[in-house]
Amino acid sequence: MAPLLEVQDLTTRFYTLDGIVHAVNGISYTVEEGDTLGIVGESGCGKSVSVLSVMGLIPEPPGKIAAGQVLYKGQDLLQLDQKQMERIRGKEIAMVFQDPMTSLNPVLTIGHQIGESLIVHLGMGQKEARRQSVELLDMVGIPQAADRYSDYPHQFSGGMRQRAMIAMALACSPNIFIADEPTTALDVTIQAQIIDLVKTLRDQLGMAVIWITHDLGIIAGLAEKVLVMYAGFFIERGSVDDIYGDPRHPYTLALLKSVPRVDRTSKERLAVISGLPPDLLGLPPGCPFAPRCTYMVEQCRKENPCLEPIGFGHEIACWVDVTTGRER
Repeated sequence: MAPLLEVQDLTTRFYTLDGIVHAVNGISYTVEEGDTLGIVGESGCGKSVSVLSVMGLIPEPPGKIAAGQVLYKGQDLLQLDQKQMERIRGKEIAMVFQDPMTSLNPVLTIGHQIGESLIVHLGMGQKEARRQSVELLDMVGIPQAADRYSDYPHQFSGGMRQRAMIAMALACSPNIFIADEPTTALDVTIQAQIIDLVKTLRDQLGMAVIWITHDLGIIAGLAEKVLVMYAGFFIERGSVDDIYGDPRHPYTLALLKSVPRVDRTSKERLAVISGLPPDLLGLPPGCPFAPRCTYMVEQCRKENPCLEPIGFGHEIACWVDVTTGRER
């Protein structure tokens, strides 16, 4: 059976006055029905651009999807025109963005913005769309949903705005729900509530989830599969158990060491990754992580490794075996 979503060698570039930004560099992955996939990495590594490319939301110019395929139910989304893509976007594949305040229209009511997708995609009338919108607001935990239907975004707190965005995304019962760092601007308590909400709705609706984040702690309790991204490349992929229990790429190891842990003593300092991420305008010829890597060997400067299996479903792009410190 074919995957629900299959991304093959996706490559996205931005053509600027300073040069070509190599934002996404030939990434591939699959999403099955009901899967929860986590994509993690530092800011600027290409996580958001990769899912915006899938959604057909890269502004052209300056952006351009230079190569690859995005197969949804066997159909290449990159070959569709804007009208065809609009029938899928929001209805079958929905996305929640990082900042709900800039994603919501400030001059339209919350209810109007949720109901719009029901009218456009499902052909509902105004009354039916209103009733369904109130049900959606109630489903995502907005108290007194019927009264809040006519409120504007500025009348909602940050957590409530994000819940409204989730209600909007779920309005048409999509097959794939993409969350692009939806809890970054929220406090820890609200973060936990939003994550629990998504997990509950995922189980109720049977949808697949792609969760984009730089927070490894979130992914540990949410995803089944994890992709670690750096400089537009996937450098490690595997199950949650693989990534957290047996990380094998130096970057993944460094990320995990930099996460606060409750079992650390107060005298232990958090580890840091020295140096800076590479300039995507001019990537080095070898592994992009090499200048910051404590395991670097000469081959790392010469050639960028491809993902290779080191176990069942576990792949890394590295010339070194971190368990021995020797070249693989």
